[in-house]
Amino acid sequence: MFDLQDIAWINAGYQLLAFLALMFLLKRFALGPILKMMEDRENHIADQINSAEKNRKEAEKYLAEQREAIQEARQEAKGIIEKATKLSEQQAEEIVSNARTEAERMKQSALAEINNEKERAISALREQVSTLSVLVASKVIEKELDEKEQEKLIQETLKEVGEEL
Repeated sequence: MFDLQDIAWINAGYQLLAFLALMFLLKRFALGPILKMMEDRENHIADQINSAEKNRKEAEKYLAEQREAIQEARQEAKGIIEKATKLSEQQAEEIVSNARTEAERMKQSALAEINNEKERAISALREQVSTLSVLVASKVIEKELDEKEQEKLIQETLKEVGEEL
């Protein structure tokens, strides 16, 4: 079997020392940079995750602000529409009121004109009646008439007046 005396202790010591030196060199030049690179990569990924989370929160905040702005815009639009509706109703009422006022003014003007024309017609009629009365009186004076002739004269005069009107 295997005896401990057969082992060359010096070779084993050199191999152990070489192994420890190799481990030290690997740790110093290979494992250290690899671990540092992995740590840097881990930090980079963590930063990206944090940045993505921050961006997501900002996006949610922006979305909420936009929704609020849209809601405010809808309320403002609704207010503008209501205001425009009220204004148009007021304008319609003013137009109707002005039309009624103008119609009443025109009616009063027409009535005044009718009354003026009536007064002129009555005045003209009075002048004609007085002229006819003078004419009848002058004819009556010219000849003395009996009742039949007087009636005939009045009828003729009235016919003349009716034709003139």
